[in-house]
Amino acid sequence: MPIVAQSTTEADWVSRFADEVIAEADRRAPGKPVVVASGLSPSGPIHLGNLREVMTPHLVADEIRRRGREVVHILSWDDYDRFRKVPAGIDPSWAEHIGKPLTAVPAPAGSEYSSWAEHFKAPMIAALAELGIEYRGISQTEQYTAGAYREQILFAMRERAQIDAVLDRYRTKAKPGAKAAPKQQQKPVDEAEIEAAEGSGAADEDDGSTGGAGYFPYKPYCSVCDRDLTTVTAYDDETTELTYSCVCGHEETVKLSEHNRGKLVWKVDWPMRWAYEGVIFEPSGVDHSSPGSSFVVGGQIVREIFGGEQPIGPMYAFVGISGMAKMSSSKGGVPIPADALEIMEAPLLRWLYARRRPNQSFKIAFDQEIQRLYDEWDALERKIADGSAQAADAAAYSRATRTADRELPRTPRPLSYRTLASVVDITTGDEQQTLRILRDLDPGNPVTSLDETRPRLDRAQAWITTHVPADQRTRVRDEPDTELLGSLGEAERESLRLLLEGLDDHWSLDGLTAHVYAVPKIQAGLPLDAKPTPELKVAQRTFFALLYRLLVGRDTGPRLPTLLLAVGAERVRKLLAP
Repeated sequence: MPIVAQSTTEADWVSRFADEVIAEADRRAPGKPVVVASGLSPSGPIHLGNLREVMTPHLVADEIRRRGREVVHILSWDDYDRFRKVPAGIDPSWAEHIGKPLTAVPAPAGSEYSSWAEHFKAPMIAALAELGIEYRGISQTEQYTAGAYREQILFAMRERAQIDAVLDRYRTKAKPGAKAAPKQQQKPVDEAEIEAAEGSGAADEDDGSTGGAGYFPYKPYCSVCDRDLTTVTAYDDETTELTYSCVCGHEETVKLSEHNRGKLVWKVDWPMRWAYEGVIFEPSGVDHSSPGSSFVVGGQIVREIFGGEQPIGPMYAFVGISGMAKMSSSKGGVPIPADALEIMEAPLLRWLYARRRPNQSFKIAFDQEIQRLYDEWDALERKIADGSAQAADAAAYSRATRTADRELPRTPRPLSYRTLASVVDITTGDEQQTLRILRDLDPGNPVTSLDETRPRLDRAQAWITTHVPADQRTRVRDEPDTELLGSLGEAERESLRLLLEGLDDHWSLDGLTAHVYAVPKIQAGLPLDAKPTPELKVAQRTFFALLYRLLVGRDTGPRLPTLLLAVGAERVRKLLAP
């Protein structure tokens, strides 16, 4: 049964786009499935910025499906794009493959996959499955080499002069004899912004070449060296005979009506596919939305040449990583969706994309900020449960936790990510110790199996072991710090006695939380429900810092109640006894 959509008076951005897309589909192709599209180029790691290219139409398609409409989400793998350059961290000898289709380039050394394209597609395919994203994948290598676009290619070659005229409106030309304009002071450009087109569905902003033989929107791959370092030197519209030369020295004449080893240049290829597939909605990155870019020019070409219409195409903003600049797949080492899914559950990752409009940038946390994100997520779940969530927040939550067809897997007992991270940090992943601590968090409703806390527990452990520097990990002292204990004044000794005396009576997460905050109040002669004053806050911070130094040798650490539970009552007494 389809899920009933919320009323548009309370619509979030996804619902508003769904309204617009359905209306446009009914105008263009009534009675046919609604088509939305994404495009990814496996030229290198397909990173979390590229995920927005897929997540945006997925969310819109899923809303349309919830309303009971038939919808198809096409994901074009632009694996017939040329290999442009060797990414950081790859053997420089791969430069010999520059110019070949990505499916003809060997996978990086040690890979189990048959080609460069398959190597970088595989982790994205796995991540999309985990995220619940339903799509119809299309390999552009398969499309071109099977001759699927033959009629469109021949048509584009016949209309090459008109295509050239459209493109020429956006080309920058210096007039002969004109003086160069004075240089303007410009703001520095983030190099990652320049590189962002790679992997976003456009491996190149190429619009074809104009030489002595004229303009041609088709680029053949050389039949000898397999590269696109070719120049079309002649073409006959009647016979479709095309002659090209390659920098490798090879020259050849082929019949384009039979030739399947080449492709339309990107600025023609993209709008051709809009018309071919009947695409109603396809977003594009900032890099494609400036004047003269492929999306803008494509709108002219699809209408004037191919007789189609440009999709509804919102621009989506960059996705960043906490503590890092904007992502660029050309730099190597940038986090991909699989990396994020190692440290966070799929619903949380979906939520980060669903709660922000496409034109809003946001960051995905791989540092300590992930704990705050999880706190925010858990707070939203509580609001959903008690009915106090705002409509847009409830919609984003619904889109994060389920699709039109199924509920995404979730942790049966979602304990605080912050707490779980602290526990696995302290126990170094020892399952028996972890279970003991988690059982003590709430003695009235104890955790009886770690499976109750998975997969969130596993995600927290992965974050601790892979993203927290060794010098920030928690190491509980083996022996008491006798020098520090011996130097304590009477007030400090008294605070430790008060803590230890009430340890057994408060041995739970909530109990210890109340107890550690109460000790400074008791020492100051204040009632336990006393409101915090600046003086009391200073006393509490001083007391906490003392406990941390005695337990872990630092002034800070995991939340004290969690730390005390993890250390265990017996060991706490050993380390804190004045």
